[in-house]
Formats: sequence, C-alpha cells, structure tokens
Amino acid sequence: MADLIFTVSGTSESPARTRVAARNFTLIVDEPPALGGTDLGPNPVEYVLAAFVGCLNVVAHLVAKELGFKIQTLEIEAGGPLNPARLLNLPTPDRAGFKQIDVSLRVKADADAPTLARWLAIVESRCPVADNLGKTTPVHLRIDPQTK
Repeated sequence: MADLIFTVSGTSESPARTRVAARNFTLIVDEPPALGGTDLGPNPVEYVLAAFVGCLNVVAHLVAKELGFKIQTLEIEAGGPLNPARLLNLPTPDRAGFKQIDVSLRVKADADAPTLARWLAIVESRCPVADNLGKTTPVHLRIDPQTK
C-alpha cells in the first residue's frame, strides 16, 4: 500500500495560541492562563494525548473485529508527568516531553482475558500514534523564506 501523507498548517494568533487547519477542520491550540494562554483550547501536549486516545480507539475496534469479538464500551484515559522547566528555559536534567505516558483502557467486550491481552498487544503494535510516541521518529525543522 502506498504511503498516505497527512499535513496540518498553523497560524500564530498570540504567543500562546495557534489556529491549526487539518483538512477542513479548525483546531485551537492554547495554553491555560498559568502558562500565558487564554484557555480557548487544549494545549499541545493535551492534543498529543487526545491523538493517542483517538488512535487507540480506532485500532482497538479494528483489531476486535479481526479477532471476532465486539466491544460494547471502551473508555481510554491517558496522561503522564511533564516537567515544564526545559520549555521555560530553566535548568533541568529532564527532557522537554513527557517522562512517561500511562494509558488505561476500560473495555467491556464479549472476549475472555487471554483474548483481551492478545488484543491489547496487537493494538499497541499497530497504533501509529503509539509508534510515534514510543519510538524515535526523525523530525526535520527548517525556516522557509518569507515573501514580502
């Protein structure tokens, strides 16, 4: 199968708020007031967690169907500690991102415990967001010249 290309574009509305276009959707990324924002939307790391939860949901249902069981309910919670010191240019040995991300899947399904354990392992291995978060993905930043 050929690669799919996904892109988003963002425009700064303030030092803490960005308007992001993704296909025909608009997302507002903002910080809470304690971090200089106006709280008009989730902050960037909350969107990372939301993307992870959304991806896990999609893959969970695909894999359940492949394994021959139905999910009646699925609740997913994701979170983890993040030290903002590096972001704020304060001395710290910590990295800028999450120290770890913990995910809890509460599932009600017509499957036994061994099947659910297999399901979870397959879901984790096939979730693109889990892959990006858990493994190194090359990232290339560049400055494009502005036209006047």
